[in-house]
Amino acid sequence: MNPNDWMTHDPDPITRAEIKELIDASSPELADRFAGPLEFGTAGLRGPIAGGESAMNVATVTRASAGLGAWLVSKTPRPRVVVGCDARHRSSDFQRATAEVLAAAGCEVLLLPAQLPTPVTAFAVRHLDCDAGVMVTASHNPPQDNGYKVYLGGRVVNSDNEAGVQLVSPADKEIAAEIAAAGWADEIPRSTEGVQNVDVLDAYLERAVSLVPTMERDMPIVITAMHGVGGEVLRTALWRAGFINIIPVAEQFTPDPDFPTVAFPNPEEAGALDLAIATAEREGARLILALDPDADRCSVAIPQGDGWVQLTGDQVGGLLGEDAARRSAVGTLACSIVSSRLLSRIAENHGLNFQPTLTGFKWIARTEGLVYGYEEALGYCTDPEFVRDKDGITACLRVADLAARTDLGEFLADIGTVYGWYLTAPLTIRMEDPADIAAALGRLAANPPEQFAGSPVTSTIDLADGYLGLPGTPGLAILTGAADRVIARPSGTEPKLKCYLEVIAESPEEGRARLEEIKRELAVALGV
Repeated sequence: MNPNDWMTHDPDPITRAEIKELIDASSPELADRFAGPLEFGTAGLRGPIAGGESAMNVATVTRASAGLGAWLVSKTPRPRVVVGCDARHRSSDFQRATAEVLAAAGCEVLLLPAQLPTPVTAFAVRHLDCDAGVMVTASHNPPQDNGYKVYLGGRVVNSDNEAGVQLVSPADKEIAAEIAAAGWADEIPRSTEGVQNVDVLDAYLERAVSLVPTMERDMPIVITAMHGVGGEVLRTALWRAGFINIIPVAEQFTPDPDFPTVAFPNPEEAGALDLAIATAEREGARLILALDPDADRCSVAIPQGDGWVQLTGDQVGGLLGEDAARRSAVGTLACSIVSSRLLSRIAENHGLNFQPTLTGFKWIARTEGLVYGYEEALGYCTDPEFVRDKDGITACLRVADLAARTDLGEFLADIGTVYGWYLTAPLTIRMEDPADIAAALGRLAANPPEQFAGSPVTSTIDLADGYLGLPGTPGLAILTGAADRVIARPSGTEPKLKCYLEVIAESPEEGRARLEEIKRELAVALGV
């Protein structure tokens, strides 16, 4: 793409001036800004906020919306689309551009208030019987990023079961082809006619609160929104459910797109809960609930000894899975292949079906008969009938209800006693060059270790060839005679090599020791 041509047709004066300045300076940064169109895939769009075809800006959002609109109109007459956004930089501008382009393309557009959680948009797709939903968010990415997430409705995918689920192939490729044919952004029509303001927050909260008993409970709970949009929604949901002693982390409660108190706005990152833990210690809390910035994921911390321990996604996944299984006479539990195998044991023990899936809620939420699904990256689908995606708000409600009824540490110990100790740990390596990620995986595939933690490696599986009967996906799975497992794969949204370690042990002490040994051996095998 010629930068001068793009600049001429950029409808946004902010990024138009930005590109002009780079052109006038003959800046080498132009190569990054015009390294090819920002790719539209199953995750929609995601990238840095900047001018140019390779970044998130009004021009790329306009072209994406034109492509989506053309595709929807080809599938169903007068498609209904709901559009939401978080509080990131430029989110409201991108939301408005999306709505007006879709309206001009022939869609009925329902515009949600700005700065709402992603699960509210996912809820709205099913609640308002929409043909699609767009959420402007980059979830827990760094502050310089934004994104564009697409859900599809039942009439478009011809499936009530998949209504409100994030799109998958071939829809992403078909929409990408329409985007490529969309033309210059400043020539794409926009219209305010056909755009209707709607608000589903009360309906969402009513449904969320109905999932747990509503009775007055004074257990002190610290909550943090991580500078995102979920704080007030979570506080309201907990209050309506009867939790009267809610303590927000004041420094992180108001939306702030710069996320000033954390290095990364991701509850998984080391140090992200430091302020929440300090608040909990000061206030004598019994539970910490932390949302990520768009509130589709939640992290949990509980008191342990003289301090606090942050539960892993698999630990919370097991707690909520056991709770869901006890409440369900029929149905299916599902989790991604990189999540703990404990959930399959829980399903078996309660006479329920279990379905492993590829990584991502676009696969988990498609499970037939789903009553509960999760992924280890702090994502939990606790109400698939109404929200076909991960939902941090309802997950927090479920956890708070559990914590009010039982000690979560004791509940985890009970699960370990019944099923064995399934312990997991990540090994994540940030690599800015995708070639380095591929090279590290190549080294592991070519020279896998002969053993992990003293147990011989019994199989090395290329996930591209399929695993557990699932379609191929990039990555490797390594299994040992002791039933330990390592899965290594490239992240789908960030420049990271992600490794998932799991051991099944007779005690937590034994399991933790084996995990640390495997982590050291794996780092050597990867050459990092």
